[in-house]
Amino acid sequence: MTHDTPPICNYEGSTYRTDFWEGRGRNYEDQVERIAINRLLPFNGGRRLIEIGAAYGRLVPVYHAYEQVVLFDYSMSQLRDAQANLGRNRRYIYVAGDVYRMPFRAGVFDGVTMIRVLHHLRDVQLALGQVRGLTAPGGMFVLEHANKRNLKAMLRYAVGRQDWSPYTRLPHEFVELNIDFHPEHVTDELRSTGFEVMRRLPVSYLRLGMLKQALPIEWLVDLDSLLQNLPAYYSPSVFTKNIAIGDTPDNTDIALDAPDSLFVSPDTGNALRRQGDEMIDDSNGQRWAVRDGIYDFKAPLS
Repeated sequence: MTHDTPPICNYEGSTYRTDFWEGRGRNYEDQVERIAINRLLPFNGGRRLIEIGAAYGRLVPVYHAYEQVVLFDYSMSQLRDAQANLGRNRRYIYVAGDVYRMPFRAGVFDGVTMIRVLHHLRDVQLALGQVRGLTAPGGMFVLEHANKRNLKAMLRYAVGRQDWSPYTRLPHEFVELNIDFHPEHVTDELRSTGFEVMRRLPVSYLRLGMLKQALPIEWLVDLDSLLQNLPAYYSPSVFTKNIAIGDTPDNTDIALDAPDSLFVSPDTGNALRRQGDEMIDDSNGQRWAVRDGIYDFKAPLS
């Protein structure tokens, strides 16, 4: 079966963890992102949270106040890395799939995060519509996006070293599937898909190599923490706190020890039945694999 969905930025087989994060001088970015998420998620947590684009689970420790965490990513290899570090138990559920075709019942999550993912998405409205579908009414959605209207882009545009305007609301795809967004454009998309934007934080103002070399990381992190409180959204990254609004199902009461009940077919929306290491759609016989504890909804079994 073919699906008319936008292209996916696929990290399958990549060494994202070691090539981009660990030992790569990004402790500052990592720490300020954790500060932002902690500020935006409810202090007392919730029942079940999904991180969309969880990769190898870098940010999972931030979700300690939630009873269960679902790690969702397109890359099986990233999820295997996360599973090797976090273990296999009912607290963590690993799911491979496409953000444009999510395999979850409506309203099963009261917490959702999507960090460093939106800049890979060409159809933001389609993806956010999928996110809204799996979020219970009143549920919290923390979204991060790369900011088109950042200080560096504004300066380069002012002196004629850049031909695209950082002030227009149209997204700017500077490399294939690497897209910067205007903060107001993202706000409009969130509202149009059923979210109320409650708060925005500018993050990573000090993401400059010369600053990270000249100043202690602790100083940069403390200063960034202060800058996050300013209503000036000219940073490279913007985090938003959003609440799901509207009359939609609330299925957050699904038992924590019944993960199979979270899923529906991403093609039909029908409930699935577990048989061995397969999830089966009885309406059409379509089957989806469970591979070593990872639910694989990227493509049905032949």
